[in-house]
Amino acid sequence: MGRMYNQNNKQLARQLRSNMTKEEKTLWYRYLRNCSVRFLRQKPIGNFIVDFYCPKLHLVIELDGSQHYLDKGIQYDNKRTKELMEYGIKAVIRIPNNEINYNLAGVVDFIEEYIDRTLSQP
Repeated sequence: MGRMYNQNNKQLARQLRSNMTKEEKTLWYRYLRNCSVRFLRQKPIGNFIVDFYCPKLHLVIELDGSQHYLDKGIQYDNKRTKELMEYGIKAVIRIPNNEINYNLAGVVDFIEEYIDRTLSQP
């Protein structure tokens, strides 16, 4: 297991926080920013910067554009998820941008259910 925090990604993470996608802004400002558990935006973990990270639940939430559903994107995401798990991440929830744009209430319900289910486990 490598170091979870990679100092080299700090500046890039800052830039990404300043330039979030429309979908990232929507999920952040309309839900995650005031969620019952704390989330961080554009968090460096190992060699990656994840969209959203909840330290309490060791949960990563990634918002995916269409490139993530091509063979190359799927392979990369699978490799990335495997590496994130090596840093102690317990789950990576991948949400298509379309779901943020057209079904935000459903996305929020899904995340809430995950949080409630995880917090209720001994």
